[in-house]
Amino acid sequence: MNIFKSAPRVFLGLIYVIFGINGFLQFLPMPELPEAAGSLMGAFMMTGYMLPFIKITEIVGGLLLLTGFRRPLGAVVLAPITLNIFFFHLFLTPGASNLVLPLVMVLLHLEVTRQSWSTLKPMFCSRN
Repeated sequence: MNIFKSAPRVFLGLIYVIFGINGFLQFLPMPELPEAAGSLMGAFMMTGYMLPFIKITEIVGGLLLLTGFRRPLGAVVLAPITLNIFFFHLFLTPGASNLVLPLVMVLLHLEVTRQSWSTLKPMFCSRN
């Protein structure tokens, strides 16, 4: 596999592993959130399990992508998280600058999915 083909998988995997670990260690500063976004994050924190569950899922999925081991599984596991990150920023944190990383993540995810399509395609076909 050449470097250009593996770059989207590695970059997306790094994003998820770094931000997943940051959820536990808080080594990156958390920006100030608008009220609606802060309320949603507060609700996730108050459950006691939701944010740790999401962050562990991000780390595991990111490692699957980063290592290339079960890359299609990593893409499937992280797909709903990628979409939710994008829509969270689209609707709850207005401003084009807040959409740059989520949009990059969606594009990287689409490329990883395209590269894994031969494995993922049966999930989208009906069985007759």
